[in-house]
Amino acid sequence: MTTRREFIRMSAVGAGLAALPGTLKAQPKKPIVLSTWNFGLTANEAAWKVLSSGGRALDAVEAGARHTESNPRVNTVGFGSLPDRDGKVTLDACIMDEHGNCGSVAFLQHIEHPISVARKVMETTPHVMLVGEGALQFALANGFPKRKLLTPESEKAWKAWLKTAEYKPVINAENHDTIGIIALDQSGNLSGACTTSGLAYKMHGRVGDSPIIGAGLYVDNEVGAATATGVGEEVIRIVGCHLVVELMRQGRSPQDACREAVERIAKKNPTKARGVQVGFLALNRSGEYGAWCLQKGFNFAVHDNSGNRMIDSDSKF
Repeated sequence: MTTRREFIRMSAVGAGLAALPGTLKAQPKKPIVLSTWNFGLTANEAAWKVLSSGGRALDAVEAGARHTESNPRVNTVGFGSLPDRDGKVTLDACIMDEHGNCGSVAFLQHIEHPISVARKVMETTPHVMLVGEGALQFALANGFPKRKLLTPESEKAWKAWLKTAEYKPVINAENHDTIGIIALDQSGNLSGACTTSGLAYKMHGRVGDSPIIGAGLYVDNEVGAATATGVGEEVIRIVGCHLVVELMRQGRSPQDACREAVERIAKKNPTKARGVQVGFLALNRSGEYGAWCLQKGFNFAVHDNSGNRMIDSDSKF
């Protein structure tokens, strides 16, 4: 029979064990970085160099985004992007840190790294978003070099499009593929970045969800982070990434939160939803992640301590 003294001693030991990290409650899986689409693999590698050395999630997502912005083979982000219907490459980007600070640029021309301009807006101005000529003036004043972003390959594709000028984005074709990056660092802090040239051959002046905080990207360090890809107009209509994070706040897993956001889009316009692609990617502060999309074909890259790999998202249709 256990004596009262032994019971108290055993209870104290048990309480001590419960207080030890990892004994009863799983520890967060960190660091970890997630990026949308196949080009997310190399973006993750750039981000992982920061995370694996104990760096900040904000620096990691910027590094990953910059890597993709400089890749001319990715014709939906940065240098080499497909232009609008007037032949102009216009770029959108936003970034958000663990404190809720955020910065954004939209309809920015001639600057290779809109994600870094967005960070500069966040860190050095009282504003969240700069657009168009004002965003360009700000970038040039802060030392960002002016560059021609339209490559011969993208210009050739645009001229071929002009022969019919039919505006109909193809599902999962690389004409609306944003790169969104969300990360959790060793300190348990979240950040995110989103950068794109938007829909190919869009109307001059069109801006999608990618530079809009709460639509294309949202981070709440107490809950999680989410980013979106696909046809931005549909994401804006439901303020998609804010919705995903709020669903996680209510207790949904990242996967379920993304699924509910996709269902919201489909419910609003079932017929239209079958003809467009939207995907959400989410990460909570425990390092759990998930994704969901309208149509099959959306994938994302995950890099953690076990390596870097691609995962196919579940879909509604």
